[in-house]
Amino acid sequence: EVQLVESGGGLVQPGGSLRLSCAASGFTFGSYGMGWFRQAPGKEREFVAAISSRGATTKYADSVKGRFIISRDNDKDTLYLRMDSLSPNDTAVYYCTAPRQAYIIPPPVPTAYEFWGQGTQVTVSS
Repeated sequence: EVQLVESGGGLVQPGGSLRLSCAASGFTFGSYGMGWFRQAPGKEREFVAAISSRGATTKYADSVKGRFIISRDNDKDTLYLRMDSLSPNDTAVYYCTAPRQAYIIPPPVPTAYEFWGQGTQVTVSS
C-alpha cells in the first residue's frame, strides 16, 4: 500500500521559513518523480514544485520560484520542500504526491498524480 505522510507544517510569521517533509512507503520511491501541491481555502489545488526521480531536474510554479526548493533523499524515501520568504499568500494545506507513472519529471497538473498524502497545514500570519 502506497503511503505518503507529510510533516513540518505550522504557523510562521511573514518572511519566515519552513521545511516540509514527506515520508514515502509502499513503492519504489527512487524510481518516480514526485510533486508538491497546495490548496488554500476556497481555491483549487495548485502545483507548487516537482522533482525527477534522482533529483537532477526540478520544476516550480512561478509564484514560488526563487523562494522554495524541492529536494529528495532516495536513501530515506523522503521528499522535502524548503520554503523561504513566506507570505500570507502561501497559506494553504500542502500535499505530497506521487504520479501515475514514472515520468522523467511529473507534469504540473493534479490529474497526473495518483497518490496523495493527508496534507500539512502551513499558515503564514503575524
